[in-house]
Amino acid sequence: MFRAIQHGLTAALVATLWPSALFAQAPEGPLPPTPGTTIQQPPPAAQAKIISRVTLVNTPVTVRNSKGEMVTSLGAGDFHLTDQGIPQNITHFDVGGDPVSLVVLYETSSNIEPLLPELRKTGILITDTVMGPTGEAAIIGFNDSVDHLLEFTSNADKIQDVVTHLKLGTSGVKLYDAMAAGVEMLSDRPEATPHKPGRRRVLLVISEATDQGSESQLGEVLRQAQLANVTIYSVGLSSTRAMLQAKPQQSATTIAPPGTYPLPPIPGEPPIPVEEDPRVTNTIDLMALAKWAVIHAKDKVTGNPLEVADTATGGMHVATFKNRSIERAIDEIGEELHAQYTLSYTPTGTSNTGYHEIKVSLDRSNLKVRARPGYYLAPPES
Repeated sequence: MFRAIQHGLTAALVATLWPSALFAQAPEGPLPPTPGTTIQQPPPAAQAKIISRVTLVNTPVTVRNSKGEMVTSLGAGDFHLTDQGIPQNITHFDVGGDPVSLVVLYETSSNIEPLLPELRKTGILITDTVMGPTGEAAIIGFNDSVDHLLEFTSNADKIQDVVTHLKLGTSGVKLYDAMAAGVEMLSDRPEATPHKPGRRRVLLVISEATDQGSESQLGEVLRQAQLANVTIYSVGLSSTRAMLQAKPQQSATTIAPPGTYPLPPIPGEPPIPVEEDPRVTNTIDLMALAKWAVIHAKDKVTGNPLEVADTATGGMHVATFKNRSIERAIDEIGEELHAQYTLSYTPTGTSNTGYHEIKVSLDRSNLKVRARPGYYLAPPES
């Protein structure tokens, strides 16, 4: 009996001391590798952290036939999409059905005072034709200041009431600052994912094609719009048309600023500002200018800035100088938005920085395709 108890105590004592003995004999530092074993090296510092800054690219695509009519009968398999020349897999496809988040920028400068009654009638077109039944809209007015008149709402009555009571401001036209504010507002709307489309982000600018006094540069605004998947549409107001609609003045003094009419007037037509003259605008490669503006974001852009903005983001510019009214222009934009294809993809096989050229094509040669030309990724800040 005594021997059994003594044996048990000895076993317990050994069990208690055994771990301490092991740790006491263990060498300090890492164990040496077994001979012949490959040692795995840590990744280089440059590859230790990979950041994907563009998770999904939304590309609005407009398809028209030879008569200029919208074509809405195509399927995802009819489109070929490349990013920097590399074919991409379309992860989301829709025809005019995704809900719209819309920011409308109204110029409220004193320059367009004769057009104000026409602008005040456009609220119902914004809600019924552009925004649609599932959309939402916000309103910004701008002159020498940028004024947030209405935050995002789906309430058509509130939107129409704000538009009906638009008020004139000073003579300034801070177009680029207003566009920057609109892009920032849209950037906060629900983000699309490969499995959830989110909302289409649309900026509608109703303004003259000129900027006075903005701190923002057009290229910077367009770069942010491209990265945020914002499509810009514009209705070009005409200061010349406003002048012609204004009440006759007693003085015969010329009110046009120097350099407004760089070319002789078209026979039988009133003088046209340079940004509205088709003899000037039709000779400009807007696609190349849009790409240049985004890459050289801090440089100034000449020509019609609204046309450049629309081209850079896949939208459309509609001028109102001749026979097209403001209401008709907005109606054309709404019609296109709700008959437009949305193609989404996650970029694969492309570099992380520089300009990414997007190309969308069809096998059918009789159809004309319009899409955003690309986007720019700046190198990460060190």
